[in-house]
Amino acid sequence: MQAVVFAGVGEPLVCLERPDLEPREGQVIVELKAAALNRRDYFITQGLYPGIKTPVVLGSDGSGIVAQVGRGISESWLGREVIFFPGIDWGDNPSAQSRAFRVLGMPDDGTLATSVAVPAELLYAKPPHLSWQEAAALPLAGVTAYRAVFVQGMLRQGVSPKMGQAAGVHDLEPVPSAEQPPRAQHVLITGIGGGVATFALQFAVAVGAEVWVTSSSPRKIQHAVSLGAKGGFDYRNTGWQRELIKLSGPIDLIVDGAGGGGYAALIEAAAPGARIVSYGATAGRPPELDLFKVFWKQLHLVGSTLGSPRDFAAMLDHVNHHRIRPVVDQVFALDDAPTAIARMAHSPQFGKLVLNCGI
Repeated sequence: MQAVVFAGVGEPLVCLERPDLEPREGQVIVELKAAALNRRDYFITQGLYPGIKTPVVLGSDGSGIVAQVGRGISESWLGREVIFFPGIDWGDNPSAQSRAFRVLGMPDDGTLATSVAVPAELLYAKPPHLSWQEAAALPLAGVTAYRAVFVQGMLRQGVSPKMGQAAGVHDLEPVPSAEQPPRAQHVLITGIGGGVATFALQFAVAVGAEVWVTSSSPRKIQHAVSLGAKGGFDYRNTGWQRELIKLSGPIDLIVDGAGGGGYAALIEAAAPGARIVSYGATAGRPPELDLFKVFWKQLHLVGSTLGSPRDFAAMLDHVNHHRIRPVVDQVFALDDAPTAIARMAHSPQFGKLVLNCGI
């Protein structure tokens, strides 16, 4: 088999020949057709991720065909087209991951290879309407976006989010009102173009939300509009949030992966009772937090990380029901993984970067 191996910070990624994998008890071997990159892979190569252990095969996302099964696993899996939940040992609590939870691709060898060994419990059927590349792009960013939008963000079509109510794929139908027709929820997604943000846009649009975006790139905003966004704003412009409020009114749900100095604008843009869901902090910690606005507006500041297996199954239902197709920015050969990861340094892509593994 071939695998892209990360040997250590400052060391180049190298595509190497490695011995073929053999499944342990409870595992399957998936012959990979495609794999996708995440910002996590780039951060690991830069030494910006906690608990780095090397050498390791990077990559959390992939699609392929089950080639071998280990002891205790039904042979009915053989030959099936699959993707897999990218986390191991989430645990029994749907509200938060266990202390043992880890993401495929470090410390466990991941998907930037021609085959991967994974626990059989991670396997899910590949959505039949997706290509190998689209399917590979879906898992990590898709489940992260789904949890942020529907589980932690509690988005409903035409219904205000309610505290203590968990979202699921069957909860996304409009609820009629005898007094007035439900209005679409107003959603803001920051940093459009990233994988999670792009899925969040597609998922929210699919249930009828009015979605606005931010980016420093007019090209990315235009692309977002083509996917159903109402419009977008350059977050570098002072006061962009006030222009948003003029056009949209205050925002019911904000999905943010940046944090940093722009977080204050999100609090200003949020409607009373709104939720601000943070799934990352690529811009660092906010320099200050105006708690007076937080409590006076009765805001809900919510954290979100990846998602549970239940979230993953619901995300796949959502994708299959609405025939959502992941946005693939560019496809590379497996041995060109170093070029693909280097491209993430300045985030020029819109959507996902994908590698062909066995096509």
